[in-house]
Amino acid sequence: MAVVGIDAATGSLLVGGKKVFPIVLSNGPPPSSVAPSGRNGLAEVAAAGVGFLRTGTGNWSPEFVAGQIQNERTLLDAAGAHGLRCWTWLGKLPNLPTTAGSTNEQLLTQVVNALKGHAALGAWKGIDEPAFGSVPAAGLVRAYKRIRALDPNHPLVIIQAPRGAVADLKKYAPALDITGADVYPVGYPPGQHAATQNKDVSVVGDVTRKMVGAANGKPVWMTLQIAWSGVLPPGHVPRFPTLLEERFMAYQAIVAGARGLSFFGGHLTPVLRPADAQSGWNWSFWETVLRPVVAELSSTAVAPALVAPAGRTVSADAADVVLATRAAGGFLYVIAVRRGQGTSQVRFSGLPAAVQSGEVLFEYANGSFRSVGVAASAFRDWFGPHDAHVYRFRL
Repeated sequence: MAVVGIDAATGSLLVGGKKVFPIVLSNGPPPSSVAPSGRNGLAEVAAAGVGFLRTGTGNWSPEFVAGQIQNERTLLDAAGAHGLRCWTWLGKLPNLPTTAGSTNEQLLTQVVNALKGHAALGAWKGIDEPAFGSVPAAGLVRAYKRIRALDPNHPLVIIQAPRGAVADLKKYAPALDITGADVYPVGYPPGQHAATQNKDVSVVGDVTRKMVGAANGKPVWMTLQIAWSGVLPPGHVPRFPTLLEERFMAYQAIVAGARGLSFFGGHLTPVLRPADAQSGWNWSFWETVLRPVVAELSSTAVAPALVAPAGRTVSADAADVVLATRAAGGFLYVIAVRRGQGTSQVRFSGLPAAVQSGEVLFEYANGSFRSVGVAASAFRDWFGPHDAHVYRFRL
């Protein structure tokens, strides 16, 4: 069993001492599913760069807990066979009353003790959206302390709804190791999930920054959209993010401070095409949108930046272009996104004086990454609405 912890310097996940940027499917394909490529579904997503699957259950019960534990072990076994780890949901168990020995505490202890030693366990998932559900923080803090006493080797993650004030969300920081929020801006009409004035997909960055403020220095994982209840028929019209939108949301979350990403809704059967419904997972969305994003984030070109500390300060001359810098492997990375609707050349300044050129990762010209010239520590590049560029400069 590899110990899973958190790198204090970056907020990255540590798995067996190695820094990892978690890419999670919530939920992933069934272990027996077959991808369009013809290979096993778990093998398919693992090969593309997925590292974690959300598993577990929302309704652990004394009557069925033995079978539920066995079902979870089966999922852990299947994930581990393909090099994947599980983010196991503890449902409503991690909420304890003041009196010791409650049914919840007994069940929580039984489940954690039964699963904590499995090699494929990556993290625990706590109460879902507790602030939105008006679940007091005190019971979650008690449960967190109990879980950490039982299992100091796996972090507890609590994901909030995209609503609520920072001051209210901060109350939950003592109950977790990692926090974050789910935010699903694509639907008819757009932007209903977050219930903010910003109805654009750029609300992802707004919510991420809010969660960073609520985390009290702890890491943030953001949950992004495949599908959600607001696009499920018959009450709603199905709508999915495009590749441009999904890639933008992923990089905007990273720029705003996310140290892990989860993608939710591939398992929601009401919006599956007939062939996907047979396998129980949204392989159509995977092929056209999610696999390219996952493959890019997990690539040898981009992945080092996602677990690296911040680099030197670089500035953009457009107010609607935001960026983050990272220093890794002898490179300075600049990850920049445009949240506005304009199209213009943007000037970036503050690069080291010796740098004369850089690469734009996963944008190709004549078979290689596109290059940008640097003069007087600055460069220019075009940005359109929801563009995301990842630059790499050798130091």
